[in-house]
Amino acid sequence: MRNLDHTELLTELEETLEQNLNRHLSMAKEWHPHDYIPWDEGRNFAAMGGDDWDESQSRLSDLARTAMITNLLTEDNLPSYHRGLADNFSLDGAWGTWVGRWTAEENRHGIVMRDYLVVTRAVDPVELERARMQHMTTGVDAPMDGANFLHSVAYVTLQELATRVSHRNTGLACGDEVADRMLARVAADENLHMIFYRNLGAAALDLTPDQMVRAIADVATDFAMPGLNMPNFRKNAMALAKYGIYDLRQHLDEVLMPVLRKWQIFERNDFSGEGEKDRDRLAVFVDELAAKATKFEESRDRLLAREAARAELVS
Repeated sequence: MRNLDHTELLTELEETLEQNLNRHLSMAKEWHPHDYIPWDEGRNFAAMGGDDWDESQSRLSDLARTAMITNLLTEDNLPSYHRGLADNFSLDGAWGTWVGRWTAEENRHGIVMRDYLVVTRAVDPVELERARMQHMTTGVDAPMDGANFLHSVAYVTLQELATRVSHRNTGLACGDEVADRMLARVAADENLHMIFYRNLGAAALDLTPDQMVRAIADVATDFAMPGLNMPNFRKNAMALAKYGIYDLRQHLDEVLMPVLRKWQIFERNDFSGEGEKDRDRLAVFVDELAAKATKFEESRDRLLAREAARAELVS
């Protein structure tokens, strides 16, 4: 099988992209960030004669604050994602229309989440802004930035679904109907985006199976969320995994495997010898990830049990 170059891939997949762009536009629901914010809770900060933030003003738990900040900073890095997608998809014709539409829809997520956090005084707005400045200055190091087209398709398919899972679980962790409704709306956008990229990935598999399965194996085995470079990401990611916002089991069962099943990776018979090697590499990784997820769950359960026992002694 001959490997297609970037121009050939864009040309061959343009019809699929146009079909899915039209599908997306027919299904996407218009919504407005201001409709999800309890504006009557807002009040001035010290610079405008009011009071600056202190922790007693927040109705969110430490976990919910950590999850909200992590998710928002991830959304904030949209300029980096736009650059990576534009480089790999191009800004010509329908490709450019999709990149622009996706960017505009994603931008609403950061707007609505920041408005909610500031108006409800859920987090320290000064520290939030400092973290935003640091994270956006650093940018993002993800497969969609500087990699090839097929790697980008594989990455954004998994990443959009991972983000959907994280937003929904964060909404539940907030224990606040306003936050839950807001993040459910954001998650619905992420799901539509995932379907778009997943359909594009399916077409790429039919067009050039070996190239696409190699990209999928490369991305899956080295997957990292785009917030990897944000301040305190590893510490915060561990907290989110510990309390079930996003952990290895969720990544495997709710993100990776549903996509691989939809693409019928382990049922296809159109790979050459090289493609079979990449599929085998992916299968080994899935088994290893399942074992790691089980080990993590067992360790987490023991840790949480010890913490519960200590809390009961103290009380």
